[in-house]
Amino acid sequence: MPPLDVLLPVAGLALLDTLSPTTLGVSLFVLLSGATSVARPLFVYLGTVALFYFALGCALMLGLGAALGGLSHLADSPLFGWGLLVLGGGLFAYSWVMPTRRRAPRRPASFRTVSMIGLGLATGLLEAGTALPYLGAIGIMSTAGLSASTWIPVLAAYNLVMVLPPVLLYLGHRVFGERLRPRLDRWREKIDAGSRETLSWIIGIVGLILLVHGLQQVGVIDVIDSLNP
Repeated sequence: MPPLDVLLPVAGLALLDTLSPTTLGVSLFVLLSGATSVARPLFVYLGTVALFYFALGCALMLGLGAALGGLSHLADSPLFGWGLLVLGGGLFAYSWVMPTRRRAPRRPASFRTVSMIGLGLATGLLEAGTALPYLGAIGIMSTAGLSASTWIPVLAAYNLVMVLPPVLLYLGHRVFGERLRPRLDRWREKIDAGSRETLSWIIGIVGLILLVHGLQQVGVIDVIDSLNP
């Protein structure tokens, strides 16, 4: 069981990662397609996305663990804190000025298993570089020095949480059927129109988290606390 100072921020970042506009958009498109069976293509897609990110996370954890093992002394240095401060401030500022023009959502050309696996891999490859909550969670676990027997279950749980909203949408679709369709249509329109806005919010929140950690690292927050009576 990882310590709470690792588990809580990782859990928060996992919940933030459930807002992926691409995963939600593709899932809603499949559910509203009118296909005879939507369970197989949907879960093939979600399973591919989760497995891709789990494999990526394992690779990063092993690589970061080896790299950070020799640089662990830098984690407590003011230089590291200033790096977090600059990175966090840059991300937070960029979230306010990044373009939010509407983009056409990615949709499967067909619901064949191979097509859904390909779409899942494409989602992972195209969005891995902007998966800031996931990268932040991996960084937190790496710097905490967790053993593999601890971080592997946490990483697996993170990916299950990440794809949980589409699973809940599927269950709702099965239970309520056509009664839920108008609401799903509205959600899909909002996701299609607001995917860039959602990304800007995610970048801003992650930037703010890094900014606060950087301020703590360089001692600014401690100084402010000492000035308060």
